[in-house]
Amino acid sequence: MAVPPQPVREPGTRAPRPKDAATLIIYRVKKNDVEVLMGQRHHKHKFLPQRYVFPGGRVDPQDSRVRTATPLRSDVQELLTRKATPARARALAAAAIRETYEEAGLIIGKPDKEPQRSVPRNWRTFFDQGVAPSFENLNYVARAVTPSWRPIRFNARFFMIDDRFVDGELGGDGELLDLIYVPVSDTKSLELPLITTRVLELVENLARNPPPPNKKRTITNFVHNGKFHDMFDE
Repeated sequence: MAVPPQPVREPGTRAPRPKDAATLIIYRVKKNDVEVLMGQRHHKHKFLPQRYVFPGGRVDPQDSRVRTATPLRSDVQELLTRKATPARARALAAAAIRETYEEAGLIIGKPDKEPQRSVPRNWRTFFDQGVAPSFENLNYVARAVTPSWRPIRFNARFFMIDDRFVDGELGGDGELLDLIYVPVSDTKSLELPLITTRVLELVENLARNPPPPNKKRTITNFVHNGKFHDMFDE
C-alpha cells in the first residue's frame, strides 16, 4: 500500500494553533548498535498515516494533575520550563509516559505510594498495574512545531529513556503497528516523517553519551523553513 502524502492546509484558511504533544524515545545500547522503539501508525490516521514513529501523542487536561512516584530531574524541569509553565512541564512528561503505555504497553513507573487516592480516568489502567508514573529517568532532548501549512499541528517535545528503566511487554492499543526495536542505522529503510529523521540524528550520540544529570545545557529546537529543518539551541 502506497504511503499517502501529508495533507496541506486549504488556501485561505487559518493555520490551527499547535497542540501540546509529547514523544518518548526508548533506546537500548547493544554492542555496536543503538536501538530505538518504533511503530507504524495505522493507515486510517489523519496525522502521519503509515509512517514509523516513536510512541507519543497529545497532552490531555488530566496529565498535569496526575500524581507521580518521582519528580522530574531539576535540569529537565529547567529545560522544559524555558517554554512552558511548571504545570505544563509535568503534563508533557506525564503524556509521554501515558501514551507509551497506551500505544506500546510499556510502563515507566514505580510503586504507587497512595493507592487509596483516586486517579484521572485516562490514567486508571496505568495505575491498575500498582504503579504511578516515574519522571526521574526521563531526559528532554528536542522540540518541534508542525509547520503552519499543515492542517493538524503539534508543539511536540521529545523525551528519551534507557530501556533499563522500562517495564512491561510490547503490546498496546493497536494505534501503533509492527512495534519493533530498530538499530538507528537501519531506520533509513523505514517510511519516516522528516522530523523523525532529524531527531534520530541526535539519538545515537545522546544514547552513548547521556548528558550528566543536573548539568546546565540546551535542547535542539527544529524549525521547518519550507525545505528542511533549521536547528536552534533552546
